[in-house]
Parts: sequence; structure tokens; C-alpha cells
Amino acid sequence: MTTQTILPVNHEALAAFSKSSGEPAWVTEIRSKALELAAGLELPKLEKTRLDRWTLDNYGKLRQGAQTSEELPASLSSLIDINEHSNLIVQRNSGVVFTKLSPELTAQGVIFTDLETAVREHGDLVKKHLFTAIPAEENQLTALHAALWNGGVFLYVPKNVEVEVPLQAVFLIDDASASFTPHVLIVADSNSRVTYVDNYISGDLNQAIVHNGAAEVFVKAGSKVQFASVHHLAGQITDLTYRRAVVENDGSIEWIIGEMNAGDAMSETLSVLRGNGSTSDAKVIAVGSGSQKLNLTTKAVHFGKSSDSQMITRAVMREESTAIINGITKIEKGATKANGEQTEKVLMLSPKARGDANPILLIDEDDVTAGHAASVGQVNAEQIYYLMSRGISRAQAERLIIYGFLAPVVSDIPLEQLQNQLQSLVERKLGQ
Repeated sequence: MTTQTILPVNHEALAAFSKSSGEPAWVTEIRSKALELAAGLELPKLEKTRLDRWTLDNYGKLRQGAQTSEELPASLSSLIDINEHSNLIVQRNSGVVFTKLSPELTAQGVIFTDLETAVREHGDLVKKHLFTAIPAEENQLTALHAALWNGGVFLYVPKNVEVEVPLQAVFLIDDASASFTPHVLIVADSNSRVTYVDNYISGDLNQAIVHNGAAEVFVKAGSKVQFASVHHLAGQITDLTYRRAVVENDGSIEWIIGEMNAGDAMSETLSVLRGNGSTSDAKVIAVGSGSQKLNLTTKAVHFGKSSDSQMITRAVMREESTAIINGITKIEKGATKANGEQTEKVLMLSPKARGDANPILLIDEDDVTAGHAASVGQVNAEQIYYLMSRGISRAQAERLIIYGFLAPVVSDIPLEQLQNQLQSLVERKLGQ
């Protein structure tokens, strides 16, 4: 028995939206086909999580994106130095409201703009990559995303260009009646280097809404991409996010992820190591509170010879929150000399909190190295006793242990302002 899927928009309204946005015919066709797929596809099957029991019935209304301006929303003052906001994109609800790239990077051929503009002005480059790492036909969520995406980011770094400063995007939702479905597309051409940082925040909302977002990263031969992302959306928001990188010969992707939402959240961060000598390093932290439900997957699939993947996930759960933390290393036949290592750790601060760490190795090749470690438990009583014996209070001792537990990720955030903000978010979520 199958249940009928109630789509958040009909084909006529979607086609009208695409036309009024001035999108090329190929984008309109992608949207239409994706919406048709969504009607027949099922939600993804997650480990020990029933997505059909989550609040997924409000995607907001399709709206035209706002026009860009030189004025930043006042609510971003804590995230951005308003006197130094070059190389920045800001999306508010359905559309990008601010975009800026320094003349120096423009002169080097770097493209950093909203995706809606990019499909019109850089169509051939976008079309070659869009929805190829995260295909619409994968499941109902990816299909709905491909149909409804708005705003978003397109970043292209030409061959041999090394961008020395981080490029930053902020995604703000403060209107639950407007759709919020940004798509990030990054293409780092051969032997290039770039750091991209984004931040998902929310204002006061009067109803529940779904954020169905995605990021596709293409790391060409010899390139290096550092991708840092912090999500701290309000409790009324269900956060569903796919991140995926395709890495070619000797390319490198580094993920630094902070899952700091107040509502239910699902994410998958996946590196596809296609090239020989390709590498992936993923660091993820999460803090759960209240009655939150989290399902977080970090994954690497090895195709290339001598490819290497490293994963570290840390989750701290308090009150009645629950977390399913999955680490998956898949080494395909022919990926000789590949190495995959992963560690998942969950720290529970309350008797009612729950955490489940699932390390998974799927090996189809003999000549490889792979390993995993996982642990779930309470704060170590011996560590607390040791610190208290040195004159430190119990509360301070627990705080030090928690910060040390999360430090492998927090310390690697490539933007000091964002690193400080993440530290503040950890303190707030832990009630300290």
C-alpha cells in the first residue's frame, strides 16, 4: 500500500514561477521533471528514523527572489563585519538580497553569485554540473529540492587560481510563509584552491516550515576545497540537507560542519572519491537539546586508487534529545591502496538523552586499509574527579570536558568570527 504524495506546488504554478523568473528553458524542464518524479518517489530510508513522522507539510509559497542591494539586513550584524563584507552573498527567505565579490577576484575570473543569476549568465557551466552529484531521481526530498530550489550560490574558481580569503554566504529565514530551498553549487577547476563558509540562521517564526537544501561540490584534478557550514535554525524549522562532493585525481575536499539546530534535522555529507590520490577529511559536531531528533550521516565512497578518507563526528545530547550518527566508508572494487578511517562519538548529558553511533565499512577490494571506532556514553566520572581535585568546580569541569570533546571541529573553522559564533552556540545549547 502506498500513500498519495501531496505536492507543495502544482505544475502550472511552477512553470509560471520559472518563466516569471526569466529562467532558461532547460531549468524550467528540470523543475517540471523533478516535480513529476516527486509525486512517485518515496522519502529516503534512514537508519532508525521515520521521516514520515516528522513535520514535512509546509514548504512555504513560491515567491520571486528579492532584488540585490547594498544594504545588509540588520540581523546579520553579529555574523558579518559590516565595514568589511566583500566576497559575500546573503539570501533572505526566497531570494538573494546581497551579493558582492572583490574586484581582485573578479579580475582573476572567479564567479561568485546567486544561482538564479548564474543559470542565466553562465548557463553552459552551470548546466554541466547542476543536479549531477545529487540527482533529482534519488528520492522524494532530492526531487522536491530540484523542483523548488531558490536563491542559492554559484561559485566557480578557474584553473590555477588560489583564493586566499574565505568566500562567505548567509542564509536567513524569518518568514515561514515563503519557500526556503537554497542550492549551493561549487566548481573548483584544476589546481585551484578555495575556502567557502556558509551560515544558516533564522528569525522569529509563527509556524513550522521545512528547509530542504543541498550543496554540490566539484573538485577537479589537483584542486583543494574547504567547505565550512554551520546550521542553527529555530525549533519550528525541520532541516533536511544533502551535501555531496565529487573529487577527481589528487583533489581534496575538507568538510567542517556544525549541526546546531533547535529543531529536527537530517543531513548527509558525502565525498565521492573518483580520482586516484583523491582525499576527503570530514569533521562534524552536533549538539541536541529538548526533544530534538537528529539523523546525521557522514560517508565516503572510494573509486580512485590510493584515495584517502577521514571522518570525525562528535555529538553532545542533553535533555530528551536523540541522535542517530552514521559513518559509512565504501571502498569499491579496483580502489587499491585506498584508506578509510572513521570515528563517531556521542556524549549524553541526561539519563533521558539517547545516542546511537553506527560505524559501517563496506569493502569490495582486498588491498586496502580501513578502520573505525565508535563510543556512546556519559561524561567520564574519573575525568570530573581529577579536575575537581585540582580545585575546579563540577560545572566548570564538565564544561571543560565537553569543549575538549568538540574541539577537533570547532578549532578548524576557517573564519574567526564564525568560530567564535559556533563556540557561543555550543554554550547556549548546553545551557551554560
